[in-house]
Amino acid sequence: MVLHPAVLTLIMVSVLVGFILVYASVQAGRILRWWDLTSGSQRQLTLERKTYLISTVVAYAMAAEVVSLFLYVHTAEKIHGLFSGAMCAAGTLYVNGFGYPVLLLKMLNCFLAGLWLILNRVDNQGYDYPLVRIKNAFLLVITGLVLTEAVLQLLYFGLMKAEVITSCCGTLFSSQASGLRSDLAFLSPRWSVIGFYVMAAATGATGVYFLWRRRAGTIFSIFCLALTVIALAGILSFISSYVYESPSHHCPFCMLKKEYNFVGYVLYASLFLGGITGTGVGVIDLFRKRKSLQQVIPGFQKRLCLFSVMSFTVFAALTTWIVVSSNLKLMTSG
Repeated sequence: MVLHPAVLTLIMVSVLVGFILVYASVQAGRILRWWDLTSGSQRQLTLERKTYLISTVVAYAMAAEVVSLFLYVHTAEKIHGLFSGAMCAAGTLYVNGFGYPVLLLKMLNCFLAGLWLILNRVDNQGYDYPLVRIKNAFLLVITGLVLTEAVLQLLYFGLMKAEVITSCCGTLFSSQASGLRSDLAFLSPRWSVIGFYVMAAATGATGVYFLWRRRAGTIFSIFCLALTVIALAGILSFISSYVYESPSHHCPFCMLKKEYNFVGYVLYASLFLGGITGTGVGVIDLFRKRKSLQQVIPGFQKRLCLFSVMSFTVFAALTTWIVVSSNLKLMTSG
């Protein structure tokens, strides 16, 4: 194991979050089995009191899970110099077979944790705990995924060996490499750009329509999910190349470096925030007819939609600035 402070911090965070979620999941199981708001029994009163405690503690744990995604990538970038062949986080994550699976799990858990926080916020504003069963069932699913992530992360860091020779990002994201990474990196730049801006325009227009008419919330959420996926593919296929001003450099991690003004952190943060809050609009739209939430959901949906549109606007504006200001002329090769 590499005993780096950032590595130890990640492991400690995973242990703490895992412990909190396991305890909360035990209580969630009891709530799913025994919850009955019409009952005045001592057991029901105890469950109601614990609901407040669990919601508060789990909210902090979910927030920590969201932050851990960025801490994980930052740590991989920080320790890449310990491994021969690694030039950035891409090589560090390739040191053994657990690095990239952990990254994908963290991305998924970040998204799900964000949605749970949205559900929890809505439920806490309802006078009759309208979503208590739903959010606790969702909590059980997230707990399983977070524990799986924690185990794989421990294996990843625990099996690290400094003498291992890994691959650099130039190899992992080259045209000679096989797999989804290479396929996405070498999509047609022209069609990647067109697809991104068309999807961004459709998402923005749908968001404005939702704010105006309070309709098409589900469609807006679907567009937000699609835009998130297309934008991630776009980072590999054209945005990264414009950042590095090199048609053959498609690494999604080097842009996190100081020499590129840490632009990757802004891109990824705005993209994930836009995707989570935009998807949240459609998720809570499923419960808008519940009596105790009829006055709560419309205003909260408006704030989520505004935040999502603003976040995607930041991503699209920064992407446009990168493309326009770059010395690379990639479109002619698409």
